[in-house]
Amino acid sequence: MSDDTHFDRGTLDMDVELDIETLGTFYEMAREGAGLSADRLTRMAGVATRVGVTRLNFMRGRDLQAALSAGGQKAGIVVGLTGGFEGDSLLVYDAESAQSLVDELLTDVPVDGVDNIAESALLEVSQVMTSGFIDGWAEVLDIPIDVQTPEYVSGKRAAPFVDAVSTVPTDDELALLFQNRIETVDDSIAFDHYFFPSGSATKLLFGKRETEGIALRKLIGFNHMAERGAGEVADNLTTMTGIEMDVRIRRVNFRSLDTIPEEVPRERLISVAFKFDGTPSGYLIFVYDATAARTLVEATLPSADPDDISAMGKDAISEFSNIMASGFLDGWANVLGTTIDHTTPRYVEDLGPAVVDPLVTSLSRYQEFAFVYDTRIEATENAFDVSVYVVPDEQSLYEALNSLDTSRVTNTPTTATYEYHDVDPDPASITNMEDTE
Repeated sequence: MSDDTHFDRGTLDMDVELDIETLGTFYEMAREGAGLSADRLTRMAGVATRVGVTRLNFMRGRDLQAALSAGGQKAGIVVGLTGGFEGDSLLVYDAESAQSLVDELLTDVPVDGVDNIAESALLEVSQVMTSGFIDGWAEVLDIPIDVQTPEYVSGKRAAPFVDAVSTVPTDDELALLFQNRIETVDDSIAFDHYFFPSGSATKLLFGKRETEGIALRKLIGFNHMAERGAGEVADNLTTMTGIEMDVRIRRVNFRSLDTIPEEVPRERLISVAFKFDGTPSGYLIFVYDATAARTLVEATLPSADPDDISAMGKDAISEFSNIMASGFLDGWANVLGTTIDHTTPRYVEDLGPAVVDPLVTSLSRYQEFAFVYDTRIEATENAFDVSVYVVPDEQSLYEALNSLDTSRVTNTPTTATYEYHDVDPDPASITNMEDTE
């Protein structure tokens, strides 16, 4: 199979080199398009809208299918794009949002109405929004992009959506996906927008890069390191708590730092943050909701009141996080042949985005964008999960990946042999975190 054929399937060549400048252009293109789309929805449906999280995801087909299969019945609109930037656009609404949107346009018409009036309404408004995305991209890229006839799809699983997209990756293939979230101010309507650029379109853009790049193979190798280390973390947690654990790294995404707080639920949360130093450097933060915190305190301190997280409970959650942090970082250090130290845990209990704002404020002094390793720790029977954000420093990530021998990813043990050391936080990068306590 030639490289051109491989690219035309919408997947990424593992040897393609990514650079922050080009990815930043991709990101701004996605954000600009989302803004225009939200504005057109406001004018057409008469509802106030806002742009939520924008991401560039490096995602395998199986992970995409899992995301599209979650959450029950959905409706979607697929639009093919040709011209200067080819690919497929997919808008996905959950059933409630689809009905709410139709209600804004029509009266007493169900989304699955047999007369297809609701389907026609969704197609019309979705085509207007898709043109907003495309106009924004064309403006940033300064190229013409043509929009094809939209197709309506619906279902509870990923299959109908995946089947309608010609550039979707297979289970083990990797693609670069654009993902935007648009929602109404009153939260009655929300939808995700995915764009699947064709391989030739992606190759065209990455071929224009002018700065130092990171080979995609090495970025994915780093992700595999994290996956292997996460498996051992899960084993350690099971031993510690008696709760069967599973750890999933859902995707690597490239995003603006200021969007990280936007996806944190607006509820009472607990975060435990670490700054790590070495090759690479950066921040590691664990976010627990109330259910996760209570379950962990009950498991580690059976006599404690789960509704009152005492000082002992806070210590237990901090130590739980410390074990996880060591597991992740030790695996990386073993494979990279480096030393990575991390600070003592910083425990914060606050409302929603406030638990991650200090991390963003500290790192944004030095960079605008970051690769974020988005991880979910799941307790199989206790129905709780923990969000984990790994945000490496941009320059140190370059250094780590450029020195990475990808053969070591599968051959080097990721079992933690590293002893925990206290290190003094870097005052220049941690001051804001300390000031918020």
